[in-house]
Amino acid sequence: MVSRLLVVTSLIALALGKPVRRDLQLHESRQSVPRGFSLVGPAADETTLALRLALVRSNTAGLIDALYDVSNPSSAHYGEHLTKEEVEAFVAPKQETVSAVNTWLSENNLQSTSLTATGDWLAINVPVSQANELFGTNFSVYTQSSTSKQIIRTLEYSIPTDLVGHLDLVHPTITFPDPFGKKPVVNAITPSKRSETDSKRADNCLVNGTYITPSCLQSLYSIPTAPATSSSGQLGVTGYVDEYAEYSDLTTFLEQYRPDVNSSTGFTIVSLDGGEDPQSSGDAGDEASLDIQYTVGIATNVPVTFITVGGDVNSGDELANVLIDTANYLLNQTAPPQVITTSYGLDESTISQNLAYNLCDLYAQLGARGVSILFASGDGGVSGGHWDSSCTTFVPTFPSGCPYVTSVGGTINVPETAVNFSGGGFSNYWPTADFQTDAVSTYLSGIGSTNQGLYNASGRGYPDVATYAADFEVVIDGTAYGVSGTSCASPTFASIVALLNDQLLSAGKSTLGWLNPLLYSTASSAFNDITQGNNYACSDYTTGFDTATGWDPVTGWGTPDFTKLLSAVGL
Repeated sequence: MVSRLLVVTSLIALALGKPVRRDLQLHESRQSVPRGFSLVGPAADETTLALRLALVRSNTAGLIDALYDVSNPSSAHYGEHLTKEEVEAFVAPKQETVSAVNTWLSENNLQSTSLTATGDWLAINVPVSQANELFGTNFSVYTQSSTSKQIIRTLEYSIPTDLVGHLDLVHPTITFPDPFGKKPVVNAITPSKRSETDSKRADNCLVNGTYITPSCLQSLYSIPTAPATSSSGQLGVTGYVDEYAEYSDLTTFLEQYRPDVNSSTGFTIVSLDGGEDPQSSGDAGDEASLDIQYTVGIATNVPVTFITVGGDVNSGDELANVLIDTANYLLNQTAPPQVITTSYGLDESTISQNLAYNLCDLYAQLGARGVSILFASGDGGVSGGHWDSSCTTFVPTFPSGCPYVTSVGGTINVPETAVNFSGGGFSNYWPTADFQTDAVSTYLSGIGSTNQGLYNASGRGYPDVATYAADFEVVIDGTAYGVSGTSCASPTFASIVALLNDQLLSAGKSTLGWLNPLLYSTASSAFNDITQGNNYACSDYTTGFDTATGWDPVTGWGTPDFTKLLSAVGL
């Protein structure tokens, strides 16, 4: 009797320590290990995984309909942006979804923490051994060749059949970090190399060296120098990958390049996930310095917030986590900045399609609330976020393919031509967006069979617009440098949008919010059409897209004319 009791007790204990088995269904997979990573071997059973669970939102289709309704200039409800509560009502998971997922977690002795106000993102900690059984997979260790860092991922995973329609995705699983580990700035050269023969043009742009300053951009794009007057306009700059901006550098920058502005003008710092912004010698980053100095330096008197997010996106805390946390932080604010610029991205193929869709829907939520989301289009032409002359097919970037963000490409020279690194092309995840059907069709008809089979001709085309993107003078640790990349273009265009918002708010109107329906309709003629240049980056830099009259996947509609944009927005 005693021995039988011990056996029964042991079986119960064993059962309590193992996941409750349910029928599983393959949920996400990728065909192979992404380039830039190599398999090391199985992850240790006892290693704890910090996983995020995305629950299916209740009415995403309704949210998108509402987004179009308030963002289309021809709509009777244009500009009537939704409140925080109205957006949350669209996306909060249904009660049956919450119950189904919580019951499953409870059965497996797992505790979750809600990461969002609506409860659509949960966090759990689970050992590898249990995760392998829960998701019918094998988590493994991979080495990133560019950094020698190791991460734990899998190439496929399943979820319980009865959670299909309730559990949207598990992360990180098949999404890998940026395999190339590059910051988005293409190059950095000191202006001390500038020729003594360089001289200023009438528009304040240098010839021969063509170094770009705020006054040059103001002249090129008719940007006003007068300070903003609205008390409610804001502009947000994201800071990732341990990139920091220093107040002292901003002061030096303003003294040298905007002497008409109070040199003590600063910016507000918001920290997420342990993000820092140390103000000591040697800490300034080229990307953060660029983004802060050109938003403060162009969007005169518009309050700028620097959102610094912790985690090294190149060593496992990949960019997807950072983007999720940034978007959820903004959505949780009663009054987030009405313009957000981000100079980071990754190749679309490295992120799982479900996760890409989920993040894109976060940007749709922000757009519905009147926030304009801008991203640099990438610095690898048609080869993705990096130069790759050996690529055999074009590589779209993320989040530029998301239709609810505005993607900003780059130009060079005066008069302007496309800069060859300007990221552009067509998404493999999203179809051609409704707002751009005519523009994309016109371009594709013009190129005929050129590049046939190298890109998705039915995909969402990007970038949407462009600005100058080369040789911006930036102060880093007290010294002036020249930096290039579409990461110069995004904060420039964001500053223009912030100044447009200021004048709209001062006139008693709403902010612009999601820009794309406007850009592809009444505002399409408010841009300087760029018809020279290309973004060739494949087959030894001989293959890519050319610019064209009208919209093209190199510079979008072209570069902005502030005066014409004022008219386009009804001012």
